[in-house]
Amino acid sequence: MNDNVDVVVVGGGYAGVTAANRLARHDGVSVTLVNPRPDFVSRIRLHQLVAGSDDAIEDFGDVLGRNVRLMVDSVTRIEAAERRVSLAGGGSVSYDYLVYAVGSGAADPGVAGAMEFAHWVSDLEGAQRLRSTLAATPLSAPVTVVGSGPTGLETAAELAEAGRDVTIVCGNVLGPSLHPRVRRPVARRLARLGITVLEGPRTQVTEVSGDGVRLDDGRTLPSAVTVWTAGFQFPDLAARSGLHTDAEGRLVTDVTLTSVDDGRIVAAGDAGVMPDHPFRMSCQAAVQLGPAAAETILRRIMGRKPTPVRMFFAGQCLSLGRGEGVTQFSYPNDRVNALSIGGGPGAGVKEIACRFTLNKLVSGARKASSRAPRAENVARVQGQ
Repeated sequence: MNDNVDVVVVGGGYAGVTAANRLARHDGVSVTLVNPRPDFVSRIRLHQLVAGSDDAIEDFGDVLGRNVRLMVDSVTRIEAAERRVSLAGGGSVSYDYLVYAVGSGAADPGVAGAMEFAHWVSDLEGAQRLRSTLAATPLSAPVTVVGSGPTGLETAAELAEAGRDVTIVCGNVLGPSLHPRVRRPVARRLARLGITVLEGPRTQVTEVSGDGVRLDDGRTLPSAVTVWTAGFQFPDLAARSGLHTDAEGRLVTDVTLTSVDDGRIVAAGDAGVMPDHPFRMSCQAAVQLGPAAAETILRRIMGRKPTPVRMFFAGQCLSLGRGEGVTQFSYPNDRVNALSIGGGPGAGVKEIACRFTLNKLVSGARKASSRAPRAENVARVQGQ
């Protein structure tokens, strides 16, 4: 293998970290990970941060191999022709290959007042702001959660278990990603927590204000704190860099995760899309896509043809407060079935899944650290 291959990984989430660790295990590959935060965000625990049962942060020193050079900065542009990235802090970093793993964040829902008055749980800063707002809000004040996907269900349950008066506005059906049979125990758990569930075709939020939300059926619900969990958007880095993106802003790739514009750029995680092979945005997908992106790069370095990515899904794990949860099983192609585990065992499976994911990152870091580090990668630098 060539002794002079530099790989830049843009983004330090689940996909970026697993890609970096897999690459750093190989002699002749130097890996630099660029991330805007100095800590790893455990995104699957952000709803717990909101309720105060977890801080959702891990030390990069635990999850990132010591052979990986960490730069705390943001990439403002990918200069594909020159094979370098420009940094917000000034300067640039050159690469032979680049892993595009910038992730996803909260989307502007295009609803009047939402951007001004609603809160989000999709990133660390948003979750921290929401926690501060809740701390300053009386426990009896009404809270509205917009969206009943996994994030909405988990956030609503955490808040209700803490004694909050919570209403979920589904927009249509409760738990749209769940099998109809699995929705029933979820609905029963929400009812036991005292959560009001509004579902049906006329439960779209049309306006958010500082003290309420308006639905398209004309009702206005009192809401001291509104949490918006419906929809995601993607950083516009790829589009700003002149790379081909889909209508939602994701980097378009082939089945090996390689950009359709540049064989040196490989995507991993939420911000990439294989148009003919869509996958569900999730941590479960990210920890598969990160290593797959690394394998595509390694095969190219070795002069071998990359192979198509193969995804395997087992289901979805939801916590419904600290005491109960539900595990929704699926077929390997991610199509859900009627099998599930609920109640306390469901909560236990979710906690095991969270710990397993963290342990997987830690294990990857140890494997990456088993190779003697290059001198230039020993020091982790900030903003270079």
